[in-house]
Amino acid sequence: MQSSDDTSRESGDTGSGNRPTAASHDGAARVFLVVVDDSEEMNVALRFACQRAKHTGGRVALFRAVEPVEFQHWMGVGELMREEARAEAEDLMERLSEQVHNISGAIPVVYIREGPVREELMKLIDEETQISILVLGAASGTDGPGPLVNYLSTKGASSLAIPITIVPGTLTDEQIDMLT
Repeated sequence: MQSSDDTSRESGDTGSGNRPTAASHDGAARVFLVVVDDSEEMNVALRFACQRAKHTGGRVALFRAVEPVEFQHWMGVGELMREEARAEAEDLMERLSEQVHNISGAIPVVYIREGPVREELMKLIDEETQISILVLGAASGTDGPGPLVNYLSTKGASSLAIPITIVPGTLTDEQIDMLT
């Protein structure tokens, strides 16, 4: 499992800080980035990305942001809470990596970052030029598609250098398999 601490680049990186183009991509696999959170729709986005990667010779990347701990009363307690949150994120990513491998046939790239989700996601997309598509699941409830989908489909869209695929959270596995 590759984590965000790993600074090595994978194929498809032009080395110039620019995104690979069709000409510079040289057959490198398309990378589908999925934001891992605790929502139901994340599972739909994950399956969609896995199936697309499998059918196009691509690869899945998983991103999880561990939000900063706001507990400042006792420094040691705050640090322990941060370490526990990081360990939980690593355990979750390990389980999801196995799921990705089972569906797509490839081991995913894993990114775990500490900080606000939106901020860390935008930084990651800017830094990791091999990421080609962001796949998000849209919530089906009355509260809207979710804060990240809302932001990225409006204000944040202009600052993204990659396309976004928004998958309806109501799709079944069978529907996803038929679409991909």
